[in-house]
Amino acid sequence: MKRVEDLGRPLSAGLVTAVVGFASSFVVVLTGLRSVGADRDQAESGLLLLCVAMGGLAVVLGLRYRQPLSFAWSTPGAALLISAGLQTGGYPAAVGAFLISGLLIALTGLWAPLGRLIAAIPGPLATALLAGVLLPLCLAPVHAAVKLPALALPVIAVWALLTRFARRWATPGALVATVVVLVLRPAGLSMAGAGLLPSLTFTAPAFHLGAVAGIALPLYVITMAAQNVPGLAVLTHFGYRPPFRTALLGSGLATAAGSVGGAYMVNLAAITAALAAGPDAHPDRSRRWIASVTAGALYIVLGLSAGVSTALLVAAPPLLIETVAGLALLGTLGSALGAAVAEEKGREAAVVTFVVTASGVSALGIGSPFWGLVAGLAFYALGLERVIRHRPATS
Repeated sequence: MKRVEDLGRPLSAGLVTAVVGFASSFVVVLTGLRSVGADRDQAESGLLLLCVAMGGLAVVLGLRYRQPLSFAWSTPGAALLISAGLQTGGYPAAVGAFLISGLLIALTGLWAPLGRLIAAIPGPLATALLAGVLLPLCLAPVHAAVKLPALALPVIAVWALLTRFARRWATPGALVATVVVLVLRPAGLSMAGAGLLPSLTFTAPAFHLGAVAGIALPLYVITMAAQNVPGLAVLTHFGYRPPFRTALLGSGLATAAGSVGGAYMVNLAAITAALAAGPDAHPDRSRRWIASVTAGALYIVLGLSAGVSTALLVAAPPLLIETVAGLALLGTLGSALGAAVAEEKGREAAVVTFVVTASGVSALGIGSPFWGLVAGLAFYALGLERVIRHRPATS
C-alpha cells in the first residue's frame, strides 16, 4: 500500500505535466507550422513528431540519469513562426531552417565557445526579442473581441475566470470553451477528414538566406534564452545537476532528425519542468524522475491525437485559434517585457529590439526578428543608450 502511494504522487504529477503542457500550447504549434506554409498533413506530422521526440528524450534520459529531465516543444519558437510567416521558398525553406536550428543546438552541446557566444548576448536584448515576437500574437484576443465577439468573448471570459481561480488550467479551459462555442454556433463544428491516427509527411529541406536569417537564427537564440537556459535554472533550483550538454545534444539531434517531418524545435522544458521537478511531484528528490518519465510516455500517447487536433484548427476561424494562442502566451509576454526593462543598463537597446521586432517589417527577404536583434546589438555596442541616459533634460 505504501509503495502504491509512493508511486501515486509522481505518476499524477507526470499526468498533469503532460496534459497541461500539451493542451496549453498545441494550438500555438499548429498555428506556427501553418503560418510558415505547412498544409494540414504537414502540420499534423510536425505535432506528432514533436510529441514523440520530447517524450522519447524524457523517457530515455530520465531513466539514464534518474533526474526529472522534462522536454517540450519551443512555444516561443512557435510564436516566432507565426510572426515570420511564409518565407521565400515556402515550407521547404522553413524545414531547412528547422534543420539548421537543430544542428546549432546540438553544436552548442558539443562546442562550448558557441554557448559562450549566445551567453554574450545581453539578457535584456534576448528577452526583448522574445517579447517583440509574442506581441502581435497576444493582440489577437483584442481583435477577436471586436470582430468575433460571439465566439471570442466567452473564450476570453473562461480564460480570465480560470486564471483567477485555477491558473494552471486557464488555457486548457479556454480551449474547451472554444470547442463549445464552435459546436453551438449556427454553422456547427465540422471535423470531416479527421483521422483516428495521424500520418507522417516528409518534406525535403531547402535553404534560403531569408529563412536562415528570419527563422533559423532567431529560433536558435530564442530557444536557448527562453527555454534551455531557464529549464537548466529550474532543475538547478531544485537541487539537481542536470547533464546540460547531453540534453542539448539530444534535443538538437532530435530536432534535426525530425525537421523533415515538421518538428521545428525540441528543448528542455522551462515552465512545465517545475511540475515534475518540484516537491509536489514527490518529497524525495531522488524519486521525481518518475514524474518526468511518466509525462514523456504520455506525450507520445498524446501525439496520436495530432490528427484530431489539426482538424480542430482547420475547422475554426483562424482569428479564434490565434486568440487561444495569444491568451496562452500573455504570461510569457509579461515576463519577457519585465525582464527586458528591469535593469537600467541595456534598457534603451532592449526597447529598440522590441520595437523593431514587433513592427513586423521585412527587408532583403529577412523578417523583423533578425533586424530587431541586429538593431538592438548595434545600439548596445555603440553605447547610444548611455548618450541618451546622460543627455541633459530639456523643457
